[in-house]
Amino acid sequence: MSDAEKHSTSHDSQDENHVGAIDGLPPDPDAHLSQEEKDKIDRKLVWKLDWILIPWLCILYLLAFLDRTNIGNAKVANLPQDLHLKLPEQYNETLTIFFISYSLFEPLTNVLLKRMRPSVFIPIIMVLWGASMTGMGFVYNYSGLMAARWFLGLTEAGLFPGVNYYLSCWYKRSEFGIRAAIFFSAAAVSGSFGGLLAAAIEMMDGIGGRPGWAWIFILEGLLTVIFGFASFWMVHDFPDEARFLSDADRARVVRRLKLDQQSSAEHEEWKTSYLIAGLKDWKMWLGMVIYMGCDMPLYAFSLFLPSIIQELGWGTNVVRAQLLSVPPYAAAAVLTVVIGFIADRTRQRGLCNIIVSLIGVAGFSMLLGSTDPRVKYAGTFLGALGIYPCISNTISWMANNIEGVYKRGVVLGFVIGWGNLNGIVSSNIYFSPPRYLEGHGVIVAYMTLFLFGGSLLMTTLLRIENRKRRLGKRDYRIEGKSAKEIEALGDAKPDFFYTV
Repeated sequence: MSDAEKHSTSHDSQDENHVGAIDGLPPDPDAHLSQEEKDKIDRKLVWKLDWILIPWLCILYLLAFLDRTNIGNAKVANLPQDLHLKLPEQYNETLTIFFISYSLFEPLTNVLLKRMRPSVFIPIIMVLWGASMTGMGFVYNYSGLMAARWFLGLTEAGLFPGVNYYLSCWYKRSEFGIRAAIFFSAAAVSGSFGGLLAAAIEMMDGIGGRPGWAWIFILEGLLTVIFGFASFWMVHDFPDEARFLSDADRARVVRRLKLDQQSSAEHEEWKTSYLIAGLKDWKMWLGMVIYMGCDMPLYAFSLFLPSIIQELGWGTNVVRAQLLSVPPYAAAAVLTVVIGFIADRTRQRGLCNIIVSLIGVAGFSMLLGSTDPRVKYAGTFLGALGIYPCISNTISWMANNIEGVYKRGVVLGFVIGWGNLNGIVSSNIYFSPPRYLEGHGVIVAYMTLFLFGGSLLMTTLLRIENRKRRLGKRDYRIEGKSAKEIEALGDAKPDFFYTV
């Protein structure tokens, strides 16, 4: 049994004598019930949370990823020619500028989410990025496209880190991974959906005097605005303020988190010390390395897959290139959810990253080494399978191992922000068709060094630390401290065992 499994088992068997020492633990509304009855209520509660929280958030992320990557579909629908872009330089610059604004504002967004409330912050940024997306359909030159992409990155920056942070404040550590995987699988679904949608919208070429690529931006942007306004009613706040919870259910949610060594349901006032604590935590810096190892390949793959397929040598037209991009994304969506389920059950997130990353390396190696279109198309499947599951698994891994409301928000902001900053790299490595050797080679290097190597180092260091805590070598941290002071230690508590 792993360290994390031993830790989980010990938590599951806690009795009231132990839980009474936990600071801020609300009274148990089910204290008079048997354990079997409590378990039934708990399952019903989690099911309720899943149906109320997850589906709508998946739709929002599907729209977000659709809006940030549909420029890849627009490219094969003659956007560069109509705007007289110099290829590949100016097209790649329009991709790059998105990631600059996205990454600059991302670390700040989780603090804003906490201060403004999810039911206000998320709908506002959705309406704004939908407006930016719609505006892209009315640009006439390179400068206009650059401005629209800048504001798209600025307004989208808060959704992905915000929702992952938000979900980590609702679920136990052993439950978070599969929910994060389902949420992120919307990105893979958007790849499939985006290809189908772009192929259909392209048929509107010439309507209203606008080319087909412009209608891709206009219609998808308007769809986002509509869902943004609906989100004022559909997005809920944190557990202590969510209106759909009864008082008893609110107490149950808070108790579940507290007994899982999480303070996610507590009110905390922002302090600079939370930022400093995050910056001093080695897990944040190594997490940034791991995440860049899968995030840069993610964006390169998403932005250039239609172009890669178009250059396979099958004589594909625009619509066929869009449609052939659908199956790799669909396969990636399925594996993302499967890995999320496996990682939650085994608590071996590092091992999942290591194995899955090797699938991706194999896929891009096939793209590098073969000239056979069938082998290269198979390589796009393995590439997608090796990238997508690692995104949600890495975020879940970091969220599992960082405790404290604001500290976790800061760390996730930096990790995701740094990963997205590497989107600048992904925007500038595919410049020599038809084989794109430089692009595939850089992705293999990223996945080998940063994703595979970083995950191997992280899981090794966490296992060493868990062993020290199990042997009592960290017990000195709680000597002479009150229950509240011990709680404030977060993931530095001697009885907090890391998910490896």
